[in-house]
Amino acid sequence: MAEKSKILVIGGTGYIGKFIVKASAKAGHPTFALVRETTAASSPEKAELIESFKSSGVTLLYGDLNNHESLVKAIKNVDIVISTVGVGQIPDQVKIIAAIKEARNVKRFVPSEFGLDVARVDSPVEPAASFFGQKVDIRKVIEAEGIPHTIVLSYAFAGYFLPSLGQIDSTVAPRDKVTILGDGNVK
Repeated sequence: MAEKSKILVIGGTGYIGKFIVKASAKAGHPTFALVRETTAASSPEKAELIESFKSSGVTLLYGDLNNHESLVKAIKNVDIVISTVGVGQIPDQVKIIAAIKEARNVKRFVPSEFGLDVARVDSPVEPAASFFGQKVDIRKVIEAEGIPHTIVLSYAFAGYFLPSLGQIDSTVAPRDKVTILGDGNVK
């Protein structure tokens, strides 16, 4: 039987990452999660999540996207890197890409996409257009660096957008107004 891939999840305590960490460990892969040293102290929920990772056999590696050495050190432990960083950190994936290039051992990189195929979206409006542009830029860097990669497209997560009625940067439904993007004219 082939040896299982060693998987590093960056952003493993986040909205999507926690499920990927748990699934990887459950599938029997040696699973690593890059976490900030301050994450457990940031909230009781995060501390509980980290404890559940430990009890599932997940190896915690302490580091940060803004610390190149910690990224390289973490990446040198694995074959596959899965990024599940949040919306505000999409451009920061260039730091992961640079660390992957330096480590020289990664067989597959899965960037944080998990949404629409941004390369095929026709005429998006702001703020989506800028966000989609960031994802396209990351794809271009990955390809230019020759890193083997897989883009996972799951399209929208209704559970993420419904509680706020699609209002960006909100966690609850608006009570006074709803912002509708575009001018209302069908193209």
